Amino acid sequence: MLHGQEVAPSLRGGGSGQQVMLEGNRLVLTCLAGGSWPLQYRWTLNGSNITDWTPHYRLSVQSLKRTDAGLYQCMVRNRMGAVIHRRTEVQVAFLGNFSTEEQRKTVTQGRAAIISPPPLTSFPRPLVTWFKDGQKIIPNNRIAITLDNQLVVLATTATDAGRYHLEAVNEMTGENVTSPAIYLNPESELVMPTIVVGPKDTTVVALNEATLECIANARPVESLTVSWKRDGRRLATGRRFTISAPTSSDTGLYVCEALLGNSTAKLVEAKAHFTVIEPPSLTAQPRRKIFAELDRNVDIPCLATGIPHPRIEWYKDTVPLSKLANPRYKVTTATGLTVRRVQPGDGGIFQCFARNAAGETQIHTQLLVSSVAPTFTFPPSDQTVTDGNTAVFACQTSGAPKPAITWRKGLQVLASGSVQVPRFTLLQSGGLQIQPASFQDSGEYTCIASNSEGTINSTGTLTVWSRTIISVPPTDQRVIKGTTAILACNATHDPRWDRGGVPVLPTSGGRVSVRQSSLTIGQTWSGDIGDYTCTVTSQAGNDSRSARLEVIELPHSPRSLTARLNDSDSRAVLLSWLRPFDGNSPLLSYLLELSENNSPWKVYLSEVDPAVTEVSVGGLTPARTYQFRLCAVNQVGRGQYSAETQRLMLREEAPSAPPKNIVASGRTNQSIMVQWQPPPEPQLNGVLRGYVLRYRLAGLPGDYQEKNISSPETNYCLLKDLIIWTQYQIQVAAFTGAGLGIYSSPVTEYTLQGVPTAPPQEVEVVAINSTTIRFTWNPPPQQFINGINQGYKLLVWPEQSPEEIIVVTITPDYPGSRHTGLVSGLKKFTWYFGATLCFTTPGDGPHSTPTLLQTHEDTPGPVHHLSFTEILDTSLRVSWAEPEDRNGIITGTKSSLEERSLSNSTLQYQLTGLTSTTTYTLKVAALTAAGRGVVTSSTISTGVPPELPGAPSNLVFSNISPRTATLRFHPGPDGKTAISRWIVEGQVREDGKEEAWRVVYQKDNQPDADTLEIPDLNPFTQYRFRMCQVNIVGSSPMSTPSRLIQTLQAAPDTHPSNLTLLSATQSSLRFSWKPLPESEYNSSPETVGYRLRVWRTDGQGEDRTEDVEGAGGATEAPIENLNPWTQYQVQIQAFNSIGPGPWSTTVAARTAESAPSGSPRNVTAEAVSSTQILLTWAPLPQAQKNGVLLGYKVLYNEKDSDDPPSVQVAEGEGNMSLLLKSLQKYTVYVLQVLAYTQMGNGPLSNSILLRTKEDVPGPPVRMVFPEVRLSSVRVVWQPPTYPNGIILGTKTNTNIQKKVGSNARQFTVTGLSPEQTYVFRLTARTAVGWGREQEALVVTTERRERPQPPRRLSVPQDGVQSRRVRLVWMTGGSGSSPLRYFTLQVKQLPSGDWNTHVADIPHNMTAWTADRLKPFTSYKFRMLATNDIGDSVLSKETETVTTLQDVPDEPPVILAVKPTTTTSVLVQWKRPSDDSINGVLTGYRLYYRELPVNASPLSESGHPNETPLLSAAPSVAPQSISVSAVSPSILEITWDTPPLETQNGLIQGYKIHYWERDRQNQSEKVKMIFVPDTHVHLTNLTSYTPYLVTLTAFNTAGDGPPSDPRGARTLQSAPSQPSYLSFSEVTGGSVNVSWGAPLTPNGQLEGYRVVYQPTAPVQGVSKVVTVDVKGSWQRWLKVRDLVKGATYMFGVQALTVSYGPPIQANITAQPVQGTPGSPMEMSITKTSSALNIHWSEGDIGAAPVTGYVIEARASDEGVWDSFIRPLPPSSRSVSVPLERLRSGISYEFRVIAVNGFGYGQPSTPSAALRPFYEEWWFLLVMALVGLILILVLVFTLLLHGHSTKYKACGTGLCESVTLDNGGFTALELNSRALNTKNSFLKKNGTRSPPRPSPGGLHYSDEDICNNYNGAVLTESTTLTEKPTEVSESELTDSDYEDEQPKHSFVNHYMSDPTYYNSWKRQPKGLKGIGTPFGYEECATADTEPYYQTVVTQHSTGGAYTPTGQPAHTHVNPNTNPPGSRTPVTGFSSFV
Repeated sequence: MLHGQEVAPSLRGGGSGQQVMLEGNRLVLTCLAGGSWPLQYRWTLNGSNITDWTPHYRLSVQSLKRTDAGLYQCMVRNRMGAVIHRRTEVQVAFLGNFSTEEQRKTVTQGRAAIISPPPLTSFPRPLVTWFKDGQKIIPNNRIAITLDNQLVVLATTATDAGRYHLEAVNEMTGENVTSPAIYLNPESELVMPTIVVGPKDTTVVALNEATLECIANARPVESLTVSWKRDGRRLATGRRFTISAPTSSDTGLYVCEALLGNSTAKLVEAKAHFTVIEPPSLTAQPRRKIFAELDRNVDIPCLATGIPHPRIEWYKDTVPLSKLANPRYKVTTATGLTVRRVQPGDGGIFQCFARNAAGETQIHTQLLVSSVAPTFTFPPSDQTVTDGNTAVFACQTSGAPKPAITWRKGLQVLASGSVQVPRFTLLQSGGLQIQPASFQDSGEYTCIASNSEGTINSTGTLTVWSRTIISVPPTDQRVIKGTTAILACNATHDPRWDRGGVPVLPTSGGRVSVRQSSLTIGQTWSGDIGDYTCTVTSQAGNDSRSARLEVIELPHSPRSLTARLNDSDSRAVLLSWLRPFDGNSPLLSYLLELSENNSPWKVYLSEVDPAVTEVSVGGLTPARTYQFRLCAVNQVGRGQYSAETQRLMLREEAPSAPPKNIVASGRTNQSIMVQWQPPPEPQLNGVLRGYVLRYRLAGLPGDYQEKNISSPETNYCLLKDLIIWTQYQIQVAAFTGAGLGIYSSPVTEYTLQGVPTAPPQEVEVVAINSTTIRFTWNPPPQQFINGINQGYKLLVWPEQSPEEIIVVTITPDYPGSRHTGLVSGLKKFTWYFGATLCFTTPGDGPHSTPTLLQTHEDTPGPVHHLSFTEILDTSLRVSWAEPEDRNGIITGTKSSLEERSLSNSTLQYQLTGLTSTTTYTLKVAALTAAGRGVVTSSTISTGVPPELPGAPSNLVFSNISPRTATLRFHPGPDGKTAISRWIVEGQVREDGKEEAWRVVYQKDNQPDADTLEIPDLNPFTQYRFRMCQVNIVGSSPMSTPSRLIQTLQAAPDTHPSNLTLLSATQSSLRFSWKPLPESEYNSSPETVGYRLRVWRTDGQGEDRTEDVEGAGGATEAPIENLNPWTQYQVQIQAFNSIGPGPWSTTVAARTAESAPSGSPRNVTAEAVSSTQILLTWAPLPQAQKNGVLLGYKVLYNEKDSDDPPSVQVAEGEGNMSLLLKSLQKYTVYVLQVLAYTQMGNGPLSNSILLRTKEDVPGPPVRMVFPEVRLSSVRVVWQPPTYPNGIILGTKTNTNIQKKVGSNARQFTVTGLSPEQTYVFRLTARTAVGWGREQEALVVTTERRERPQPPRRLSVPQDGVQSRRVRLVWMTGGSGSSPLRYFTLQVKQLPSGDWNTHVADIPHNMTAWTADRLKPFTSYKFRMLATNDIGDSVLSKETETVTTLQDVPDEPPVILAVKPTTTTSVLVQWKRPSDDSINGVLTGYRLYYRELPVNASPLSESGHPNETPLLSAAPSVAPQSISVSAVSPSILEITWDTPPLETQNGLIQGYKIHYWERDRQNQSEKVKMIFVPDTHVHLTNLTSYTPYLVTLTAFNTAGDGPPSDPRGARTLQSAPSQPSYLSFSEVTGGSVNVSWGAPLTPNGQLEGYRVVYQPTAPVQGVSKVVTVDVKGSWQRWLKVRDLVKGATYMFGVQALTVSYGPPIQANITAQPVQGTPGSPMEMSITKTSSALNIHWSEGDIGAAPVTGYVIEARASDEGVWDSFIRPLPPSSRSVSVPLERLRSGISYEFRVIAVNGFGYGQPSTPSAALRPFYEEWWFLLVMALVGLILILVLVFTLLLHGHSTKYKACGTGLCESVTLDNGGFTALELNSRALNTKNSFLKKNGTRSPPRPSPGGLHYSDEDICNNYNGAVLTESTTLTEKPTEVSESELTDSDYEDEQPKHSFVNHYMSDPTYYNSWKRQPKGLKGIGTPFGYEECATADTEPYYQTVVTQHSTGGAYTPTGQPAHTHVNPNTNPPGSRTPVTGFSSFV
C-alpha cells in the first residue's frame, strides 16, 4: 500500500474449541487471520513455543501421540503488530492397561463392600462393566456402581464372596481391556446403617448437567431409604440426585440422609457443597482502533463478569504486559488499561483476556499513535553481490502511526503490505531481500515510508557481478605411459597453469604446450606425475581448479609363487609370492587361476586382496591334481602371469554326499527292491569303490543289518527274507578308498501284503431256519493278517456236493469286536458244511474248521404223478410218487376223499364203496413234522376210464399290459377226467424273425378254467401263443397259435452293468458302463436314456441326478461340479418314456485332490518389534481342505508396493502361527495367509494391515551442498530412506551445533574459514532416539563444477551370474566438490529403454552388484556421478553382457498320466512358458515312485505325479480288420479280437473311429461296440466318399492303441442338384443355358439332362424337350427353337448311377430390358468372291454397345445360327468370303447389337440368296427329264425282270437303289455313312426341335408324334443318337469340308421341306447300316417304323471370324476336357 497505512493483523474464525483425535491420526490446525503482508505465524502448546515464526498458517502433526494432547494457540504478526488467537484443546483418545496385580478385599458381612477399579489411564473416560465369577453384574437395590466406577455391594453376605473383575471400553478407539481379579471375602454380620459412599463437593459450569451420589448400607438393605435435602427441604430420594441445568441459585450445601425403616436405628447423613460457576463475559470493551496523540493518556476499557470473578490479563503484540514492565502501562480493575504519555513505540495491538475456571474470553484493539512524521533510522545503502547470491537492502524507519513501507525499482512496485513479487521479499524490519540475485536485477531500489503525517524515501544501488568461474575445470588424469595427457580448463578469462606452485611453461620441442587454455603433455612418463592447478583472476572473483596427473603402466608379474598342502584343511592349498612392481598405479587385486587334472586354466579367485602375499585356496576337490598361476591387476589392466607352480595332488577322502534319488519299492511280501544313483561326482572325493546298504524295522529300536555292494556300477539291491507287510527303514552310503561316506536320509517302505496265515477264531455256525445259517466269529490275531483286512468270506457247501460252494463276503467291523454274518437261500432240511476265512488284497487265508449242520425241517412240496387205475363202478386205485421237495422226513400221506392219513411208505390206495358213474375229486398231500404240504387234486368218474384231452381253441387276448396278458379260450375235451394242468407256450417275434416256442406259463389244479393270466412277459415284445391241457393220462395236442400281440411299454427292468470309474478330476468323475441290450429297453430305443445319481458319502449336501446325453447307446459320461477330494457314492439307472428302472449297486469314488477352497480364519497379527510380526490363525474347515494340507503360506508385502509379496511357509497342518523376521522398521505391511496342498494354493485370507514398531531412523540421504561460499555453506538433504518412524528433527554434529524441525530439509552454516575441508554429520531422530549419522565432506571454495563420469565401466566375466552381475569402474574427477553418490542405468536388449536401476550407490564404491536381472538376457549398463553441483554426463556403455542360464521358474504342467500296458504309463505335459525357461531348454527329468497297492495316490504329499499300475489298457489293436461298402451310406466292418495275452484284462468293447479321408478334423466320429460283437455297420455316411477307419479295444483301465487306418469308399448314389443355373445370349428364339457341377456329386458324373418346356401352352401346344448331355465336362447348351415372348421353365439334372433332383429356373425368350434395339438399314452386296453385309446403328439401349453378332439361317437348317462374332462396336459392315458358304444353299442374314445387358433385337433379315436351279424354268426342265428316265428304267426292268428277279436275294445279297452324286440316279438312301450334321424336317415346312449330331447328346421329344406343329402321329417318338468312333465335336474344320458331298439338285430336294412327302419309305430290307447319327422316328400304329437319313450341308462349324478380330469364346470355355475342342456352330444350335 503506497502513501497509506498498512493493516494490522486481525483474527478470523472462532476457533475449533475442542478436538478429540485417535492416536496415530493426522492433526491439522489452521490459524485464520487477515492483515497486510507479510503475515507470520507461530504456534504454542500449553504456553510453550513449538514453532518459529513462519509464513505457514497451518500446523500439521502427521501421527498424533498421547504427549501431543494439550492447549494449542497460534499468534499472528506483521509489521504493524501481533495478536493471539483463541485456544484449541486437542485430546488424544487412547486406552491404557490395568496394573497386573490381583487384589483381595475382606469385608464384614452386613457391611458394604466398596471395590475400586485398578488405576487405568484413558481418554475419554471408559465405559465400565463389572463381572462376578464371569457373570455380568446388573445394578439393583443391593449392588450399585458409582460415578467413579466403583462397585458397591451393600449388606454383604457369604454369597457375595467370589472373583470380581471389570472390562473397560474406550468408545472412541473401540479398544477394551480387562482388569486383574479382585477377590471379595465377607466376614461376620452387622446391621447398623452407614453411608458407604458419600456425596463429593462438586463444581460445574452453569447449564451443564451434574449428578450427586450417595450410597448407604444397612441390613436389611431393602428397608433402607436414601433421601436428599437442602436447607432442610427434602428434594428427592435415591442414591443419585441429578441437577439438569444448574444455575448460580443452585449453589449450596446438600445433605444425604440414610434411614432404616421399621427400626430404632438412628439415621445417618453426609454433606457436600455444590458450586455453579459461570464463564467470563465482557461488560466493557474497547473499539477496534484507538487513535492517540503523543504525550497524551489513553484508556483502553476491558471489564468482565463471571463466577468466580475473572482475572484480567493484558498483552501487547502477544507479549504479556507483565514481561514488558513498562511503568506507563497502568492496569486498573475499574477501567482497564491506561497508557500514560503515549509514545510512538506504544503503537500496536493490545489484547485483553478474561479468564476463570469456567473458561476465557478476549478482545483486542489497535492503538494508533499519530502526529509523528516518518524518518529513516537505517536507510538503504548500495549493495554489490555476485549473481546467484542473496542481496538485502535495509530500511528501518520510525514514526507514528508506524510508517508503511513500499519498495520500488523504477516505476515497478516490488514489495509492500499488499504487493508480493517472486524473489523479492519485504522483511519485518522494512528491508528488502532479493534471492537469488541475477544480473538483470542491477539498478536503483527506492524505499518509501509513509503514514498519515507524511512520506519519505531513500534509494540504494544494487550492482550484480557475473561470477568468474572455470566452466570446464581440469579433471584428474590417469594416462598410460607414453600417451598424451590433456588437462582442460575453460574459463571466462585466460588462466595460468602451475605445478606445485611452479609455473608450467611450454617446451621448445612441443611436448608441453598450452592451447586454448588446455595444458597438453605428450609422451608422458613418471616425471610428469603431480598436481596441476589452473588459476583465473578477475574483479568478479578468483577461481582455481586443480587436477592430478598420474602416469601408470601394467604391473609386473608376481615372483616366487609357491604352493604347499594345508595341514589344517585337507581341501586347501597355501600359496605365497613376492609383491611385484605396481606400475605406479595401486594394485587393485590379484587374479588367481588354477588347472585341475590338466584341464584348461580357469579363474578361481578374481579379486585377491592386493595387500596380501599369501592366500589359502580352499574348496578344492580331494584326490585331484592342481597347478596355480597368479597375475597382478591395476587400473591399466592385467599384468603378466607368474610362473606355474608344481602340480599338487590332494588326499583322497570319504564321500561327502550320500547316494541320491534313493527309491525303495516292495517287490513281494518278503522283499524290497532298493535303487539309487551315485553321489554327485564333485562330492565323491576319490574313486568310488562301492556302497553299503543298511536297514532295520521302521519305528523300532535295534541294530541295522548291512549289505556291502563292492561294485561301484551296481545301483540296486534286493532285500530278501523280510517280514510280511512290515515297514523298513533303509539307508545307503558310498565308500572310497579313504572310507565310508555319509548315509542318505532314511527312506521307508513296506513289504507287500500277504495272505492271512490264521483263520478267524471261535467260529460258531447255527441254522436259524429252514433256509438260513448264521455265523459268528472273532477276527484272526492282527499279527497273522499280514496286510489290510479286506473282509471275511462265509463258505457253505452241501455235505454231498462239496463243489457247490456258496460264498458270502462280509466287510470287516471294528477290530476286536465279534462279527456276525448270514447265509440265506439254502435248501431246506439239508446237511451243510460251514466255514469262514479272512482275506486281504493278495488272496484268501485259511478257512476255519468246517462245521456240519442241518437246516430246519419244513412242509413238503406236492406229490407227483397222481394217477388212477383199476377204475370200476364202485372202486378205483389211486397212485402217486413222493414229493421232489421233501423238506424233512415224510411222516405220512393224507387223502381228502375219506380224510385218511396213510403211512410214509404208502404210495397207492384202493378206494371202495363208490357210487357208479359218479364224479369224485381226490386230494393228496404229504406230511412232515412241520405240517401238511401242498395239496395235489384231480377228478375221476367211476366206471369211465380217462383218456387224452383235446386241444383248446379260440385263443383270445385282452387286458394286455407290459408284463401280463389275459388269455381267454375254449377248453378242449377233458378226456373224461379233470384237467390237472394248463400249459401255455409263447413265441417271440423280433425283426421279422420268429424264435422257438417255449413254455411261458403253467397252471395246475384249475380244471374248469377258461381264462388264464399269463405273467412274466417282456414289455414291448411281439408274441404269439398256443396252449394245451393235461389230465392224468397225458397232454393234449397244441392249439392253433393266437394272433400276434405286442405287450405295452414299461420302465427298464435292469440297470446298466459294470459301472466303473474311468477318471477323476478335482471337480468331476467320469464313469463308464455297459449299456442295456435293446431287448431290455422295454420301449422304443429313441426313448431310452441313462441317469446317474451321486451323493456324498459323509451325508452332506443333496443328492444329484444327471441325465446322460446320447440315448441308449451311451457308454460313459462325466459328473461335473463336484467338490474336490470328496468321497462320493454313485448309481446308475436306465429310463424310458414310461419311467425309470432300478438303480445299480453303489460305486464309491473320490474326486482328485485340489487346492484348498477356503482361507484360514481368525487371522491376527501382532507387531513384536520393529522388525518382527507374529501371525496366528485358526485351522481351515475340513470341507474346505480339498486334500491333505501340507501347511500354510504367509504372504506379506509393504503396503502400496508394486513388488510381488514375499512368502514364508509354515509346514505342517497343525502349525497355526509364524514369526516374520527381518521386516522393514515402522512400515505398514499387508499380511495374508493361505493353506496349500500338493495341488496348489488356496485363496488368500482377508488382508491385515499392521505397522512394525518404531525404531531409530537410518541416516539422512542425498546430503549435498548446493551453495558453497568461502565462509558459509548451505546443506540440503533428503529424509532417511528408512525413517523407521516419524522424523521429529534433524541435527548436525559439526562444530556449530544446529537442530532443525521435522519438516526442515536444509540450513545454512556461516562463519566458516575459506578453502577449508569440513566434515558434516547429519542424524535424524524419531521418538525412539537419534539414528545413524550421514557424513559428507565439503570444501569452502567457490571453484566447483560437475563431476566427471565413472571411467572404464565394465563387467568382469567371472562377475556374471544368472540374475545379477558385478560391475567395476574407476572414479572420475570430482569437480572440486566431493562426490555424493552414483546412479546406475540398465538397458535390456534388444529393444528395451534405459531405466534407472540404482540411484544411490555410495560415492566411495568402485564395484557394485546389480541384481533383479533376468537369466539368459542381454543387458548394457552405464553410470553417472553426482556431486553438489549436479550430475555428470553419462559414462560409456558397457559391452553387451548376457546373464547366465538358470533353472526354469515354472514346472511343466502334467496334462495326463495314462496306463498303456501293465508295466508302463504314458505321461503328457505342457512345456513351461518361454519367459520362465531362463535359458535353452535341454530336456525334462521325470520323477516317479511306486505306491503300495492299497495306498491312495493322493494321500502322499510328494510332488511326483502318481498313477497306480493296477491294471492296463489293451496293448494291441483288434486284428484282421475288414471294411467294405454295403450301400451308398453304409460300411460294414469286421474284425478279430486282440490276442488274449495282450488284452490285459477283460475287454469290454471296441471303439470305431471313422472319418472322411483328408477331412479327419471336420468329420471324425466314434462308435462304440460291446463284446461279444466283432462287426458293425456304420450308417448315415456320405455317398461315394472314401472313409478311413481305426479300431481300439478298451477295458476298465482305458483304451488300447488304435489300429492302422483301413479304408473303403461308399457306393454311388444320385447326385445333388447342380450348383447354379444361369442364362446368357437371350434372344427372341434362342438362349445359352449354363449350369454348375453338383456340390455333392455322390459318384462319378456321367452327364446331365436338360429339360425345358413353356410355362403356358404355345399355340395350344405344350412341348417338353429333353436333352441328355454326355460327360461331365460340358455344362452349357445353346437352345434355338424357342418362341419369342414365351416363358420357359428349364431344369437341369446331374447323372451318376441315377439322376438327381433338378435345379429349375424360368426365362422369357426376348431380349432383356436395357439391351440395344435392332440395327437399321441392313443390306447385302455380292461380288465374285465375297458377300458384303452393311447396316447402321439403331437404339443403343441402357448401356453402350460393346459389339455386333451376325446370324445366318441356311435353307436346309431352318434356324438362326451365329455366323460371325464378335464384331467391334464401331463396325458397320463385314465381308464374308464365298468359300465359307455351302453351294446350293440359300442364306438369310441378320445383325444383333450387344451391350452390357445382353443381346438386343435382331435386324430385319436380308433377302434369301437362291441358286439358279431353284428358278421355275430349271425345275420344269428337270421334272421332264426325270420323268423320261423313269419310264425308260421301268420298261427295261419289265423286259429283264423274270430271269433276274430273285437271283440277288436268293444268295442273301439285296441290291440297293442308289443315286450317284454326279447324276440324277446317284442318291444313296440306305447305306451311306454320313459324317455331317443332320436335320429333321416337318411336313408343314418347319423344322422339328433341334437334333444335335454330337455323340454326347440325346434328345427325346414327346410331342413329335402327338400333334406337334400339325404333324398328327399316334405314338411318341424318341430320338436316339448312335455311337460313333469320332464324335462330331472332335472333328476339325477340314474334316467337314473334305467329307461334304457334292451339291446336286437331289440334295437340294432332300433339304427342301416341301418335298418331304415325295420320298417313299425305305423297304425293310434296306435299313441303313452304320449310320453314324441315326434317329428313330415315331410310327403310327397301323404302319411299321421306317428310318430316314437326311443330309444337310452348312458351314464347317464355328462362327466365321473376320481377319484381325478376336474369336468369341463360350461363356465357360474351361469346361472342355483336354484334347477336345469347342463344339462348332453347326451343332451349337442344339448344344
